[in-house]
Amino acid sequence: MSSNAAVLAEDLKQTPLYNWHKKQGARMVPFAGYEMPVQYPSGIITEHHHTREKAGLFDISHMGVIKITEDPDYIWVLERLIPIDIKEMTIGQMRYGTLLSEEGFILDDLIVTKFDKYFLIVVNAGCKDQDYQYMKRFLRAELFEDTALLALQGPKARQIMKEICEPASNLPFMTIGQYQIFGEDAYISCSGYTGEDGFEIIIPASIAEELADQLLKFEEVKPIGLGARDSLRLEAGLCLYGHDIDVTKTPVTAGLTWSLGKRRRIEGDFVGEDLILEQLNNGVSSKRVGLKGLGKAIAREGAKILNDKDQEIGIITSGVPSPTLGYPIAMGYISADQSMPGTQVKIDVRGQLHPFEVVKMPFIKQNYYRG
Repeated sequence: MSSNAAVLAEDLKQTPLYNWHKKQGARMVPFAGYEMPVQYPSGIITEHHHTREKAGLFDISHMGVIKITEDPDYIWVLERLIPIDIKEMTIGQMRYGTLLSEEGFILDDLIVTKFDKYFLIVVNAGCKDQDYQYMKRFLRAELFEDTALLALQGPKARQIMKEICEPASNLPFMTIGQYQIFGEDAYISCSGYTGEDGFEIIIPASIAEELADQLLKFEEVKPIGLGARDSLRLEAGLCLYGHDIDVTKTPVTAGLTWSLGKRRRIEGDFVGEDLILEQLNNGVSSKRVGLKGLGKAIAREGAKILNDKDQEIGIITSGVPSPTLGYPIAMGYISADQSMPGTQVKIDVRGQLHPFEVVKMPFIKQNYYRG
């Protein structure tokens, strides 16, 4: 390891569950400025299948939670930065949205949750300091400290939640509530980034290990690392910020037009509206699509996409061998005129061209509980 690498390693942050991961035999890697578990001894494929079949426990404490407190204009301002229909949200409701730059590009994708006199916004780890500073320019914002975030995902998650916090076990998809765990205040939500039913739990850092140990007492629960989290979210057709979406993309080019509020699309009045409304009206030159491998080759990030004349028409942003489906899947950006499902393309994998097909996403059925 070079001295520069050593300095970088020393600068990495640790979540409240860092020592707990080490006890579980996790292999730790740098991710978004943190030391995070990429896998445990059972391996990525086993962890992936376990989440699809039972329940996986994820440490997502590296992500950020920003509280927006009330002032007379805060909903109007928040909607300008995150153009979803926030005004219409009910208490306990959650919505997915994108935080936009003043030019209309995606600074981050996030989840907005509404409470009586404030909002909580869950943001990506690599963006949280930037997001916080950006929001503070316009709103009363507070970045949570000394908290842990855990996610319990999978078809058995709901029955386990009944044992941990029974009142939260009936939460439907995209809702949140306040509860007590081990006598401490907790936020529990139901959104899920694996395509499975499940919960996210925000608790004081002081009880993170106790809760993780309690959850592992259930035979249905196993710890899951970043490796399986990536393949799970890709099968579910979900973006990873910094890869599938970034500051060069808009919600329209990213295929996230559905996340823009209907009222905002009509009224405008949000940052970057000129670019985004122009794209909505006139279309875009490239689109984010799903791709299914017709052979065994795995298309990784950065691989070129070519048409039947071997002309470059796009680039891969994420790709894995799908443990659930048994064939390679990928996500990428492709010329709009080549983006229809069923279109046959080639992907350059280490200098050799391999056949792929444009397909609709998600790649698998999403199993969210909607009540």
